[in-house]
Amino acid sequence: MGQGIERANFGTKLGVILATAGSAVGLGNVWRFPYMTGQNGGAVFIMIYVFCVLLLGIPCMVSEFIIGRHAQANTARAYHKISEGNRGWTLIGCMSVLTGFLIMGYYAVVSGWCLQYVWASLIGHLHGDPEYFKTYFSEFSSDPVKPILWLFVILLITYLIIENGVRDGIERASKLLMPLLFVLLLIMVVASCMLPDAEKGVEFLFKPDFDKINSDVFLSALGQSFYSLSLAMGCLCTYASYFSRHTNLTNSAIQIGVIDSLVAILAGLMIFPAAFSVGVNPDSGPSLIFITLPNVFQQAFVSMPVVGYVVSLLFFLLLSLAALTSLISLHEVSTAFFHEELHITRKQGALIVTVSSFIIGCFCSLSMCDTGALTFFKKTLFDWFDFITGQVFLPVVGFLTCIFLGWFVPHKVVREEFTNWGTLRGRFFHLYIFQVKYVCPILILIIFLHQFGLI
Repeated sequence: MGQGIERANFGTKLGVILATAGSAVGLGNVWRFPYMTGQNGGAVFIMIYVFCVLLLGIPCMVSEFIIGRHAQANTARAYHKISEGNRGWTLIGCMSVLTGFLIMGYYAVVSGWCLQYVWASLIGHLHGDPEYFKTYFSEFSSDPVKPILWLFVILLITYLIIENGVRDGIERASKLLMPLLFVLLLIMVVASCMLPDAEKGVEFLFKPDFDKINSDVFLSALGQSFYSLSLAMGCLCTYASYFSRHTNLTNSAIQIGVIDSLVAILAGLMIFPAAFSVGVNPDSGPSLIFITLPNVFQQAFVSMPVVGYVVSLLFFLLLSLAALTSLISLHEVSTAFFHEELHITRKQGALIVTVSSFIIGCFCSLSMCDTGALTFFKKTLFDWFDFITGQVFLPVVGFLTCIFLGWFVPHKVVREEFTNWGTLRGRFFHLYIFQVKYVCPILILIIFLHQFGLI
């Protein structure tokens, strides 16, 4: 690993929170969380999810913050520095960067789909019967050209933000995008909750039916808490390298966890009242976002087509903003790596990442065409990227990071970062260490085994 270079820093505490929250808030909150909630009993899933964020998410987030801020370097070099050059742990840092890089390749494809639906809403194409929406998505996602055009657009927007640096690019964009995301979300929640029979959806979200609690619900909530916070993909570690010595890592992690959970719950409050209003099952699954919801919005506002048009447009705009905030953080992980390790300018590093992600995204998008040319063992290349990063790399990196910080890094170093070199009381330090050494690795191992049907 090369020698360090002068690091940029976030300019304000608000910038720290909004940028890092933006890395966590994404499609996992606005898309995955609602359909997981629908499939796992509603309110009981939310209760268990919040508990899992406290038990697993916050300690893991603090661990990545400690590694990143201590090293003041990109994620790969951060593991190298804090392990004092140990090659094994350095490889974990490199694997984290690789994970974020690969996720960005296919995540950008889905982000491009969101932009297509913004455009389709704008020009009034999203209307018809349920079969129409299913056919529309199928034809668009398997088209060899259109998804690649939108992939290019979303990556170009991301590049233009990243090339401007930490304060003028990431922080400035976060201060604009995150409040806008919240405003759009609140508008959607109000519109949804004003529909007939909307109270059934609200009740589903907030009135727990404890008979629905079982091991599957708990394990699903555990997995969602891990993925929703963007753990183990280098984002949090990279952003933490831009934190100042005065940033309270524990408070920041809690605030980000609260924002992340709040966005997820508000997304449920936006979707389920509308779904119950038109009699759509809340457990529609992954198809919820692009097939079920356009139909829901059309039916819900059938007597007010203009309102339905606006609501549909705002929803997909909201979705695009959530996707963009996550893309920015994923892009920054690899940009920082190339910038520092290849000793090139930030713009050159950002360009390498953008071009590489575009190439990966093109192959992932083309794999969804009907030709079957990029399908291996009955999975498309897109599905393989999702499977390998989400079900293998993320839990492995998360597990080893907990082992690394809990058992390998001297507790003196961890405590100094946790307490900001003794300026904070650090009352929960021993609880944190216990969670990182024992609780978090066990929970991540359970998530890993559950994914493969071994638990």
